[in-house]
Order: sequence, then C-alpha cells, then structure tokens
Amino acid sequence: MEAIRVNIINRSSNPVPAYATPGSSGMDIRANLEKAISLNPLERQLVPTGLFIELPAGYEAQIRPRSGLAIKQGITCLNSPGTVDADYRGELKVILINLSDAVQVIDHGDRIAQMVIAKTEKAAFILVETLNETIRGDGGFGHTGIN
Repeated sequence: MEAIRVNIINRSSNPVPAYATPGSSGMDIRANLEKAISLNPLERQLVPTGLFIELPAGYEAQIRPRSGLAIKQGITCLNSPGTVDADYRGELKVILINLSDAVQVIDHGDRIAQMVIAKTEKAAFILVETLNETIRGDGGFGHTGIN
C-alpha cells in the first residue's frame, strides 16, 4: 500500500511520528513540554506536541488514546477520537485526563496519544418525510439486551 504524503512541521525535539510496526494503524505522538505536567485525579489538561500538519483534502487525523497509558496510568484522551480536519494548520494538542486515583506526571517526550490518518467522505443530506424500515427500527442503546 502506498502512503499518502502529509507535510509536517516539528517544533519539538521529539522525533516525527512514525509507525512502530508494519501493521500499525496509528503513530505515537509525544508531549512537547518545557517542564513536566502533574495531572491530579480527574484533572484534564491540554498538552502541546509541537507538531503542525497539512493533510490532503479528503483526509483527517484522528487523535486516540494509547492503551498502555490508559491501563497502566489511567490516562486517556477526552474528545476521543479527536478530529484534525484537513484545513487545520494550528499545533496539534491533546486533551488528557487522569482517571486514576493518584497524581500522574507527564514529562517532555512521553508518548501521550496515537494519531491515525483516515480518509473521509462528504455527505449530501436529502430532506425526506420518511425513512426505509429496518428490523432494528428506532431501537437505541441496549436494545438487544445485556448478554
């Protein structure tokens, strides 16, 4: 599979995001900090990365939690997955929250999230009076039971 080209500016001392293995979907992104951040239980902070990207039209970058950070330290991303639109040119920043019962420290260079580049589609809404029927119908959350 041929990779799409994404222009990137890296204003941090961290390496540019890269795939860790040939089968990886996401690339780790790292904190760009002048000093460590302490996250108290249930506290959230916006963490800079020093990265700026230029995505091709028709693509987005999804910012997602890292599973190791979540299970080991109780840190995850809010607004997950976060969407970076193709026309955004500002710094990538990650909203982290500490869901553990202890203070967690984020240091410069820590891998804080992963970024997945995904193709997007545009929708054209068509105003109608009725929708096609399905077996599910209007069954919502939990409509199939708990087991």
